[in-house]
Amino acid sequence: MDGYSDLRQATLTWLRQAHDLPQIPQLITDVALAMLPEWENVRTTVVFAAPRDQHRDLYAKSDGDWLPSDRALLGTSGLGDATRLIAQGVKVPEVEVADSFVDYCTAPAPASEDWILLNADFPEGTHIPLGRHTLQTFTPDELRQMGPMPAIHALQSGSLNFRLLARAPFLHAQHPERKPTRGTRWFGVRGPRPEAQHWQALLPLILWNSELLRVDAVFDVERGRRFGLRSADVPTTYQTYGYGADEEDVEVRDTGTFDVEPAELVALEAFCGAVTARIEAVMDGETSNGVRQRRARRLERAARHVLRAYQRTFTNYVWPQEVDELQLDYVIALEALPASPKASHAEVAAKFTTRASALFLSPDTQARAGAEAKVAYGARSSYVHGDVIKGPPNLKDLKDQKERHTAQARWEQERLDELHRLRKLTLQVILRWLVLTPSNSTDLWKLVDEAADDTDRGRTVGDPLRAFFATTPPRRLPPDLAQ
Repeated sequence: MDGYSDLRQATLTWLRQAHDLPQIPQLITDVALAMLPEWENVRTTVVFAAPRDQHRDLYAKSDGDWLPSDRALLGTSGLGDATRLIAQGVKVPEVEVADSFVDYCTAPAPASEDWILLNADFPEGTHIPLGRHTLQTFTPDELRQMGPMPAIHALQSGSLNFRLLARAPFLHAQHPERKPTRGTRWFGVRGPRPEAQHWQALLPLILWNSELLRVDAVFDVERGRRFGLRSADVPTTYQTYGYGADEEDVEVRDTGTFDVEPAELVALEAFCGAVTARIEAVMDGETSNGVRQRRARRLERAARHVLRAYQRTFTNYVWPQEVDELQLDYVIALEALPASPKASHAEVAAKFTTRASALFLSPDTQARAGAEAKVAYGARSSYVHGDVIKGPPNLKDLKDQKERHTAQARWEQERLDELHRLRKLTLQVILRWLVLTPSNSTDLWKLVDEAADDTDRGRTVGDPLRAFFATTPPRRLPPDLAQ
């Protein structure tokens, strides 16, 4: 305990002498502070309170010896920033700063985590397991405690406004391959895009609610020492409060259209648990051979393409030049699932629409799904074979500029509506495929094809779907299952 007390006292002494330092921050950089005689006392007490055999990441090699890292002790810890604030005359809670620094030095190294900020609005207290991930909302104070020096956060210029993040949903998961660090992380190679890398956690959410859900930011967290989210990573908008002379524009986080009410949390957690279990059962086949392995690869491909399309859609708006590419993403997702693992390309194309519609229960929904799938597949074929995508009809025949503009806007809206319908169809096919897919090596589509024209279809398709949607329904029941 003496080591702890000595470190705390040495830190308080350091902070008190900061009042006599130059007020210009550029004159007291971390490098300059590390040259002061008073700093040696802090460094020495760190050795006793946090020895290297217990806190290896707090040390760096210098001239062949392992010594406390000035970058870690002054930079990452926030102690250097606190020192500069005091020198500038800012009122800093020195005791809290000293306690935070002691905790920083003596606490066990936290696990490195990936955090994903979602463009959505969730109730306070949300905590939903999603496989190795957790979906969670935090209070502003809880988020502030993620950093190494909460006491000075609000005193630093340009610091992240945690009030913007109230009710913000974060997906977080440990990253065991990445070692924690007390120093600056200059760059990181993340591999696949975040929506593709974390698709297993995102997929249950978009299957529960077809409203748009996007990834706003992905960043590193080491609890108690690093919270890597920057202000620029949080999309904001302005809301007007009051009337007339009392009107005030307030900056708020842009939450998009995906929202969850408190009363829906229990149902959402149950749905996510059921879907996550099915995703994990399919993905267990990755290490197998044959049907199960191909099934896992097809599910991952479908999910990645859907989420890729989501990331390129902004509040249900798509740039007109990209509609064809997003349509292709959805068709690839659709095409990946309604195909037997050993099917030829010709068989996939021939049975694309009939198998997509076979997952729906009423004649009306079957016909609608088949028609939408057929149109989408035709557009996909035209696009990939380089054919010209037709523009709005008779546009050149309209002499009035306003009429041409109206016709163009109407045609673009029709294409967006078509894309929206295709998105909902794709999500429904993925969800129903997950519900119906056997956990063994049996080919789902062989069962569906055999049951298509006889009474077994109800047992093969209808009964499992009705049971799932009755016990763990998505936010809105589809028409054929709401009857």
